[in-house]
Amino acid sequence: MSADLQQRIATLVRQDVQGMHAYAVQPSAGMVKLDAMENPHRLSPALQRALGERLGALALNRYPGERIEVLKQALRAHVQLPEGHDLMLGNGSDELISLLAMACDRPGATILAPVPGFVMYAMSAQLQGLGFVPVDLTPDFQLDEAAMLAAIARHRPAIVYLAYPNNPTANLWDDAAIERIIEAAPGFVVMDEAYQPFASRSWIGRMQRHPHVLLMRTLSKFGLAGVRLGYLVGPRALVAEVDKVRPPYNVSVLNCEAALFALEHAEVFAAQAADLRRERSLLLERLAALPGVQAFPSDANMVLVRVPDAAKAFAGMKSRGVLVKNVSTMHPLLAHCLRLTVGTADENAQMLAALQASL
Repeated sequence: MSADLQQRIATLVRQDVQGMHAYAVQPSAGMVKLDAMENPHRLSPALQRALGERLGALALNRYPGERIEVLKQALRAHVQLPEGHDLMLGNGSDELISLLAMACDRPGATILAPVPGFVMYAMSAQLQGLGFVPVDLTPDFQLDEAAMLAAIARHRPAIVYLAYPNNPTANLWDDAAIERIIEAAPGFVVMDEAYQPFASRSWIGRMQRHPHVLLMRTLSKFGLAGVRLGYLVGPRALVAEVDKVRPPYNVSVLNCEAALFALEHAEVFAAQAADLRRERSLLLERLAALPGVQAFPSDANMVLVRVPDAAKAFAGMKSRGVLVKNVSTMHPLLAHCLRLTVGTADENAQMLAALQASL
């Protein structure tokens, strides 16, 4: 890097941005990839051909048009949208989180969330110049209701994020505690249901109880991580305000059509989710039989485990061709923890063998 460019970066790029690390994606070529909560199932050859023909016929020379509204209508039916509510689309949930921070960026505004949790809540606050208030979970990864209520009373956050279930701990929190937190929140509460296809409960049926609650979902865990499409559900008037800061044409015609295709074959993805829920149960049983391994309850397509030495186990598994996520340094509560994505039966068998050999 030239001295001139270095000087320009130092004087023009924000200091906090210079001190940040970009989001890192682990190299996974040739590995059993179980680090990112992806659906391991691909479309059948017949569906691949049908989707390919459909995408190939799109007018890529045109900006996205009325098909976006067709997709929104399909999603409204898919989620059984509550009366008086609407939804908006984002390029994955990540963009929606950024747009919410942008929409609520008033002087002194803060965002509050339990930790450990999804890293984008804090990152979106930092990049938009909002304060971020982390509230530690209990040692068994439950909501610390008293601490949450105290932090809400003190900081009066514009947004409270509650992941349902949480990432990376994979658990659902107590509904009664969530209700009390929602009632205490002076701003908006976002229920992040990214892992809803694998969860035993959803908040969608309770949306009408509180007009300041938004619900966020993504098609990434539905089975379309490569399509990058999330959606935000909330009272129509509130969604309309957030939608004002959305960039035009933020969802491509390719993303839109792939999502419509998937919703038209929702039963295929529902069967894949059911298979992963079965595999999760088997994985939890087998992890419980491994000496020195503590597996935590899961309502997602991942399992958090505590091992004697996370760095050693992670390196050992990687050397055996299995890639998982070492989350042990993300937060003190995650000490010695790895996050395992639930894969196919064969992938899970390889992961278990690699873990056992690496302990």
